[in-house]
Amino acid sequence: MAQTYSFDVEPVARFAGQNAAIRRPRELTFFSYDEDHQLRHDASSLRYYYPPALPCDLNRGFETFRQLDDSADDHLDGLLDALMLYEKEKGQKLETDVITWRGMMTKIMVAPYSSFDDWEMNATCFQGTIFIEENHNKKIASRQEQFSTPARPGAMSQDIMSFWGYKFETVSLLPEPWSETPREYIDSREDEIVSNYAQYCSIVRTGFGKVKMIIGGEVDAVMDFKPEDKSQPINWVELKTTAAVTNERAQVKFERKLLKFWAQSFLLGVPKIVVGYRTSQGILERLEELDTQAIPETVRLRGKNLWDGQTCINFASSFLEWLKGVITEGGVWRIRKREKSPRLEIFKIEETGHGDILSRAFVEWRTQGLSGQQQEPATALNNANGNGTCRNLLEPPCL
Repeated sequence: MAQTYSFDVEPVARFAGQNAAIRRPRELTFFSYDEDHQLRHDASSLRYYYPPALPCDLNRGFETFRQLDDSADDHLDGLLDALMLYEKEKGQKLETDVITWRGMMTKIMVAPYSSFDDWEMNATCFQGTIFIEENHNKKIASRQEQFSTPARPGAMSQDIMSFWGYKFETVSLLPEPWSETPREYIDSREDEIVSNYAQYCSIVRTGFGKVKMIIGGEVDAVMDFKPEDKSQPINWVELKTTAAVTNERAQVKFERKLLKFWAQSFLLGVPKIVVGYRTSQGILERLEELDTQAIPETVRLRGKNLWDGQTCINFASSFLEWLKGVITEGGVWRIRKREKSPRLEIFKIEETGHGDILSRAFVEWRTQGLSGQQQEPATALNNANGNGTCRNLLEPPCL
């Protein structure tokens, strides 16, 4: 039986006194899924925020919803394809400790305050980098369990409540900047067919403590425009819907939601979150802009103090540094958090290979294509120096 390694989540207080350094996320590259959910290495699915008219019925259009069938396991394919193209353009390997989706890091970051979460991930080590993906079978099983649970009397179904989030995006986004969008389109967004096929995915460099990371994830929109200068921060915005906060119980629930809102945006460097407050029947009534960086302090000073952002950062940093010492070779590893468990468990499920975590194209590129591309300059240099006279390619050719 495979050895199980454990990393204690509790007591959470042991992470509070640390002060792990964070590397500010910077976009490295990006890609899009178009309206047919085909991968495109461009920004064609980038969207622009413009607030909707209120009140807005988020139920409208549910019958014509174009919902993506995500029952197939896409692994890290889109992320790896984009990184492969980036490496081809730069002619060198991206050196990093961990590559994963934003969703995986969100689950890890919030673990100290999410005892009811139950999830599994798969991981492998390849060329010194740990690649982490969601365990797709566990994800599908958890979703089926959630959606099969009968709704409370008078409550809306999980299907339609899930739709509300996509409807909120549809009525809040534009395909072009506001200055280039006809007024007729802006005013008719409530009539647009809702679809979750198209996505813009940002890939960032970041880091926790000593661990360097590359993280990919969908971003909803930019507030104004995306600067051409990559050194400039991008004014991203994340859109979230939630029930109107009408009593203390709802306040506690909202504060717990804010933990994941904050972590998701923090990881990709999204500075603003627009929260749409709705009634229990799905009528959008109010909008609020939140500054991502300010959320932890707001929770500490004005909320119920249910979680601490720095503790989440410290925990993630400690766990990742520990993980680097555990997953040091190939094979497929399982990272697991069980509901109400005080620890994360790591164990090997396949002794060799990388499972389907890494695409064949990516492995071939890293083992054959990249090495061949890196040898070309050396070959040119050797050829130039072949007669023993030219010492530098920058010198004039020998005549």
